[in-house]
Amino acid sequence: MSEMPFDGASIRGAVDLSSLVNRDAPTTQQPAPGQAQPSQANNGPIVVDSLVLDATDQTVEKFVELSMQVPVLVDLWAEWCGPCKQLTPILEKVVAEYAGKILLMKVDVDTNPQLAQVFQAQSIPTVGVLLGGRPMQVFQGAVPEAQVREVLEQVLQIAAQNGVTGTATVSEDTTDAEEKEPEPEPLPPLHQEALDAIERGDFAVAVAAYDKAIAQNPKDDEAKAGRAQVRLLVRVNGTSLDEARSAAASSPLDVAAQMAVADLDVSGGHVDDAFDRLLTLFPDLDDDGKSTVRERLLELFEIVGADPRVTKARARLAGLLF
Repeated sequence: MSEMPFDGASIRGAVDLSSLVNRDAPTTQQPAPGQAQPSQANNGPIVVDSLVLDATDQTVEKFVELSMQVPVLVDLWAEWCGPCKQLTPILEKVVAEYAGKILLMKVDVDTNPQLAQVFQAQSIPTVGVLLGGRPMQVFQGAVPEAQVREVLEQVLQIAAQNGVTGTATVSEDTTDAEEKEPEPEPLPPLHQEALDAIERGDFAVAVAAYDKAIAQNPKDDEAKAGRAQVRLLVRVNGTSLDEARSAAASSPLDVAAQMAVADLDVSGGHVDDAFDRLLTLFPDLDDDGKSTVRERLLELFEIVGADPRVTKARARLAGLLF
């Protein structure tokens, strides 16, 4: 998976959204129901409805203001995204453990394309951070809980370097209502087994669990996407992008070398590059090579999910096959 592409200095070069805070709005503007309730002064108390909040293109101003006092982790997801359903519960759990030192802002990319563009979400799940009014992408793809914790520690370190050290508290007015909310439906047992294995870093067990789920229900698209995501994690783990690109450049018809770069491109969010690389290679291969590349493409399609880039690539693949 992609490492954090920012450090203490990069925040100063990020896109600045702080001007949104007072855009066309008086300082006495009230937050929308169910949204964050930031204070009007950056050094005042930070009171929110919840440590996990939904955001839209229209309500992002509230979170920009909050990010002046407390870091806001951003979860860009979609209902159809299987890996998102693995990652989001991990994000919520870890954020809760920080007890207000960091907030989680959830963004449905299907209904909020502007925020998806701001955080350069070329694939999902994508996780970003809003800090001092500035958005930055942190990583893409479902990652183990241990890696999420490492990321949050780095976020808090960078926040401290930039003077963003507040702690949010949950409004007492909403606590009772939150406690009465129904618990989310548990994952199917094999899905939970796979998720637990991913958190432990035991990818072989995770793949086996997803295999069992698919055997029981061949139409389990979430299990297929989860399995593909884990397999990708295994393939890219410890792989050097520079070395992979060098090998692919020196052996343009080497199927393994080209697929290695495609895997890294998808992992890093460069989905179009990955698809184009394999589809351009496809016509020059023998039957065995074409079969191998086709299988890899179908697996990458599962990872990216319902996306226009997948639709386009599927059509191109079909044209090459028939």
